[in-house]
Amino acid sequence: MPWLWNTNISRVLMIGLGGGSTQRAFEHYYTNVVVETVEIDPAVLQVARDYFAFKESPRQVVHLEDGRTFLRRSTAKYDVILVDAYVQGRYGSSMPQHLVTREFFKLAKDHLSTNGVLADNVIGSINAWHSDIVGSLYRTLKSVFPQVYMFPAKTSQNVVIVATKAAVIPTIAGLRARGKELAESGRVAIPGFQGNLERLMFTAPSSAAGSPVLTDDFAPVEGLTERSTE
Repeated sequence: MPWLWNTNISRVLMIGLGGGSTQRAFEHYYTNVVVETVEIDPAVLQVARDYFAFKESPRQVVHLEDGRTFLRRSTAKYDVILVDAYVQGRYGSSMPQHLVTREFFKLAKDHLSTNGVLADNVIGSINAWHSDIVGSLYRTLKSVFPQVYMFPAKTSQNVVIVATKAAVIPTIAGLRARGKELAESGRVAIPGFQGNLERLMFTAPSSAAGSPVLTDDFAPVEGLTERSTE
C-alpha cells in the first residue's frame, strides 16, 4: 500500500525478516526495487534460507543487527520502511518495546526520502483483540507523522498502519484513481492491490482515545497486550 503515497519506490528497508515472504514478493513483483532487511537473530536468517527459499543478492541484502541500532548508525534514505518485528514474552509474541516508541519513529522518519512512507504490521484488531496495541501505535505514529492510515486485514488478525510525510490528506476517489493507474500500468503487479485499498481507514481507532503514546520512558507493550485479551 505505500505505493499509493510514493509511486517511485526503489529502495526499501524492512526491520524483521521472518520467512522472507514480503522480501521475496518485492523481488518478484518489483524488479527495480532493492530491499535491505535488518534481522537481529542469525537463526532466523538461516531458517529463511533453508526452509523458505530466501536468497541474498545485490537486490536482497540482509544486515544482522538490531533495527534501531542500524538506523542510528546509518546515513541512508529509504522510500519505504517496513516494520514487522516480534519477540516472545510472557503473553506470547509482542512487539519489541524499543521499536514502537515516539523516539524510534522519529529516527525512522529521518531516514525516509521526501515522499517516504513507513508501514508497521501490528498483530491485532481495530475494536477487539489487541485493540489497545493498535490504538497506541496509531497515537504514537500520529505524534510524529502528519498523516496516519490503517489497513485492517480481511482474513487475519493484522492491521497495517501506514504513516506518511505528506501533509495533505488525499481523497478516497483520488487514491482509487491512483491505484487503478498503478495496476493498469503494471507498476504495481501484486495481486489484490486494488481490493486492499478498499480496507483503508482514514480515522483513528476508538481505542486510541484511551491508549498511551509510547515513549522510551513508557512503552508497556506486554501490559497493553494483556489488557487487550481480557
